[in-house]
Amino acid sequence: MTSATKEQILYALKSVDSGTGGLDVTARGWVQDVVIKDGHVAFALEVPPDLGPKLEPVRAQAEKAVYDLPGIISATVVLTAEKKSAGGTPKNKGGSKRDRLALPSIKSVIAIASGKGGVGKSTTSANIAVSLAKLGKKVALFDADIFGPSMPRMLGLAGQKPHSDGTKVYPLENHGVKVMSMGFMVAEDNPVIWRGPMVMGALEQMLKDVEWGDIDVMVVDMPPGTGDTQLTMSQRVPLAGAVIVSTPQDIALLDARKGLNMFRQVEVPILGMIENMSHYICPSCGHRDDIFSTGGAEKTAHELETDFLGGIPLDLKIRETSDSGTPIVLADPESPHAKAYIDIAKKIAAKLDDGIAKTAPKISMGG
Repeated sequence: MTSATKEQILYALKSVDSGTGGLDVTARGWVQDVVIKDGHVAFALEVPPDLGPKLEPVRAQAEKAVYDLPGIISATVVLTAEKKSAGGTPKNKGGSKRDRLALPSIKSVIAIASGKGGVGKSTTSANIAVSLAKLGKKVALFDADIFGPSMPRMLGLAGQKPHSDGTKVYPLENHGVKVMSMGFMVAEDNPVIWRGPMVMGALEQMLKDVEWGDIDVMVVDMPPGTGDTQLTMSQRVPLAGAVIVSTPQDIALLDARKGLNMFRQVEVPILGMIENMSHYICPSCGHRDDIFSTGGAEKTAHELETDFLGGIPLDLKIRETSDSGTPIVLADPESPHAKAYIDIAKKIAAKLDDGIAKTAPKISMGG
């Protein structure tokens, strides 16, 4: 059965009253950024900021109207709104503790972050998540990189789709890790062209509408950088701590400092720093070459009074195993690279078990 077209989706949405004087959501111009892939549909309702909290029934009705179409497997609709300051410019409301998302079935949420792209953050996230699962933890991995989701490929789930019962979405699972990513919803070569508020709406919807089950640790693969999306994720998601990934060279470390300081500004504990691509060992002769220098992340960690969690060498096997969908901690568990990831995961698990999260902002379960 073929999936519904965009035209059919928009026609179905004409039956959804906006609750604002008899006009439907399409007539109001609220429907934005419709994405359709293999029976999965996602789009945003961009609504006036002052009406946002009142329009959850409208969002749910829009989701049902699309889900009821022939060939639709899942429908994800998010409410977004650009908040305005007194001067009429967009304003980030911020992240008070009361505004944090409630994720009661998840004991700890940790962010794997970097100040810039290209430092191996996603590869690190995948290997740490699988390492934590190997240590006996119930693990979830949330791919928060809307614009460059890579977890479906790295965890051997490319081309697969999560199941939905119309109310909840059930994450895919592989290598002992439950996974949710925008990469399941759109083709690998299709760009997601969304503005900041739409991105945050989609991320929050994916977190809240997924049936995660009981999870000990959720690893969040954060988008690179320190922009609005990263800041808002840090404020809205109840993070127990953050791990900063950097390569050893000075330019990367400058951005890593920015990322670390962003988390500190929103009172998220820093679990430590990881130096990726720390050194290269020739597989033929065993000679070590510090291509990007080495030790920079450890030095920076000490300067910023946080722990250095370990260094990961630069090696072709890490890239090859990531591309093949079986992270190196499983593909070659006795390799020094795998042992380095496992050692880092043990340190993170120990910090969480020792209660470092007690210094993180508390989740407010009240209204």
